Amino acid sequence: MQCVGDISKEIWQDCITLFLQNGMCCDAAIIINYPPWLLASYPEGNFFQLSQEEIQILLAKEGREKLFLQGITLAGNKCLLIRDNLYTEGNNTMDLRTKGQSWGSQAVTVVQIESVYLVVMGQKGTEGGPLNLKAFEMAGYIRDAINQHMAQI
Repeated sequence: MQCVGDISKEIWQDCITLFLQNGMCCDAAIIINYPPWLLASYPEGNFFQLSQEEIQILLAKEGREKLFLQGITLAGNKCLLIRDNLYTEGNNTMDLRTKGQSWGSQAVTVVQIESVYLVVMGQKGTEGGPLNLKAFEMAGYIRDAINQHMAQI
């Protein structure tokens, strides 16, 4: 039996490319909570540098309240946790904001899609709300693609 993580890297890269075409985002990655951890990322962004430890902390189901106090690091960038509904039925999103960069802060959204997660960073000036909505919408398209792929095998 295949799992979602077994879908080819090309399909995941196509999802990243499609998402970045909307002009709202400057970086994106698709991650999973077990090896290989990073399934796809935008090669010109920073999320290709997401570490196994960062992914495990981001996706851990226990101890999430610490994320509000300590923040989280993604690809070496410190982020503040704004809203965490990642494991809330029907929402499955998390909103963060980068901090301390010389170019200003940027919105980051994480969306759970089945057993994979889409991580996106908005362009400078993009607010978290619209980014979250766009990521949630894109997650629906990815979910449909996953279901079609899984039905074919």
